[in-house]
Amino acid sequence: MASITIRNIDPEVKARLRVRAAEHDRSMEEEVRVILREVTSGPAAKKPSLVQIVREAVEPYGGFDLELPPRDEYPNVEDID
Repeated sequence: MASITIRNIDPEVKARLRVRAAEHDRSMEEEVRVILREVTSGPAAKKPSLVQIVREAVEPYGGFDLELPPRDEYPNVEDID
């Protein structure tokens, strides 16, 4: 198993961690391992893509269709001043 050292932890954060560990009947070290495991696994660890966010926002309304102009209607770069 790997190990890490975390320096310069805010005293208030450390105190809250100690309380949280005590509430779960664990050492602070074990509490940190559990927190890291939870944060880095499961659905909370994977952020939704922009496509997923938009899809979830519009699906309740039946979605929508976009009309895209044909590609040949784009301006020619050489014609732009």
